[in-house]
Amino acid sequence: MTVIPAPFSYHRPNTLAEATALLAQYSEEARALAGGQSLIPMMKLRLAVPEHLVDLGGIAELKGIRHSGNTIVLGAMTTQHELVGSKTIADAIPIIREAALLVADPQVRYVGTIGGNVANGDPGNDMPAIMMCLDTSFRLAGRDGPRTVKARDFYQGIYATALKPGEIVTAIEIAVPPAGHGYAYEKLKRKVGDYATAAAGVILTVHLGKIATCAITLTNLSDRPLLAKDAAAAVIGSDLEKPALEAASKAARAIMSPASDTRGSVEYRTSVGGVIVERALKRAFERAVG
Repeated sequence: MTVIPAPFSYHRPNTLAEATALLAQYSEEARALAGGQSLIPMMKLRLAVPEHLVDLGGIAELKGIRHSGNTIVLGAMTTQHELVGSKTIADAIPIIREAALLVADPQVRYVGTIGGNVANGDPGNDMPAIMMCLDTSFRLAGRDGPRTVKARDFYQGIYATALKPGEIVTAIEIAVPPAGHGYAYEKLKRKVGDYATAAAGVILTVHLGKIATCAITLTNLSDRPLLAKDAAAAVIGSDLEKPALEAASKAARAIMSPASDTRGSVEYRTSVGGVIVERALKRAFERAVG
């Protein structure tokens, strides 16, 4: 088995403008390097053979966590470790910290970036579903200039996204959920560092004991992260009594189409996916009602 990448030219731009110019110049022969936790292993296996590698690690404008009013902006090169350690994130959007702690292992989190996690379209990555649950927007930049795409419109299939050739994710815009909201990211995996066998994210609010708003998203249960609209609708207006919880689980299972792999059969992964949705809903509701 090949474990050495094919030859490539290495570029380390200092500005976003330089990076997008390089990606435009070399087009399909180039790949952007963020944390490298997905791309480098693929290059070692010759599953990815870029002739030019554009390292984004030296671009200061792509880093950092900025809080302005009711919006938080995450620079794409912010690491998972930095998300875990951020008081801003812990206080305002704790589901991000909860999910970041479940991404791979500490060694990966020190170098793996939020931009890399959301941009490559791997259905096993944790953060895409979280970003969809929060209804975030991705800022993109490329040869045609900047644009913004909703996370819920970004994913098109396995390793297929709305990114155009030479385009990169530069930042993520997040509207801060209301104070007192409930949240949970529930993940079943075989061992530390593994992709999810099944995972679900939930963000909800409660008014007078009843669920007022709810978003549910699913990880690694299809060829892309899923927004489970019918599952969320099933619990609106309820106090999460058993019939509502079962209806949500059933609706979530109905849109799942996981692969049969070493994590289990289609039937097993679909079944535990429904259980994970129930667990996430229960935990989010408990947090909301205090």
